[in-house]
Amino acid sequence: MDSTKINQQLLHLVIGGELVCVDPQNCEFKDLDAVDFVGAYGSYEDARAAWKNAAQRTVDNAHMRYFIIHAHQLLDPHSDKRKT
Repeated sequence: MDSTKINQQLLHLVIGGELVCVDPQNCEFKDLDAVDFVGAYGSYEDARAAWKNAAQRTVDNAHMRYFIIHAHQLLDPHSDKRKT
């Protein structure tokens, strides 16, 4: 395997906030000004650790959700969408 592929930076963003849901398939942030930008990470593993930490901090609020955005796929739309 090519070593440049192993260490390739894959940008992931972690954000979260309180959601308002009409139904489980139709949710949006309650207040966009209050969205919590947790950070930007160079690997899925680092992003997942940050996501898990943020989610655990807010476990008592059933309306609070955190997400991992695979920003590297947005930067390179021709990339394989199954990569993490």
